[in-house]
Amino acid sequence: MADRRFFDTNILVYAFAADDPRSARAETLIAEGGVIGIQVLNEFTNVTRRKLRWDWEQIEASLAVIDELLGTARPLTTALHAQAVVLARDFKLSFYDAQLQWVAEPGEFEIQIGPASDEIRLRDQFSLQ
Repeated sequence: MADRRFFDTNILVYAFAADDPRSARAETLIAEGGVIGIQVLNEFTNVTRRKLRWDWEQIEASLAVIDELLGTARPLTTALHAQAVVLARDFKLSFYDAQLQWVAEPGEFEIQIGPASDEIRLRDQFSLQ
């Protein structure tokens, strides 16, 4: 199921963060494989540039590693954008969170919930048709 694991931006940031206790676990998860969407790459770039104050060379090198390990990010199309607007409006979601849900493909998934990637307290599996 690792190749079907969807990563949020935080996992990518933790994997590349210096002196963060979550880094080792995030690196392991990414090395096991998974899926990301374009929105996650956009957020990663924004967070590393604006909050962590990385230079462009460091960001581009990190993006290259992410691409090598996880492959091509799932695209965001105009049609998916329009659906995300409706989803955000109808369910009062953050617009960016509404966009993330459109990268899922049908299959079996495991959800993991916890305060940190190395402190998973709840796991459940579900099917997406």
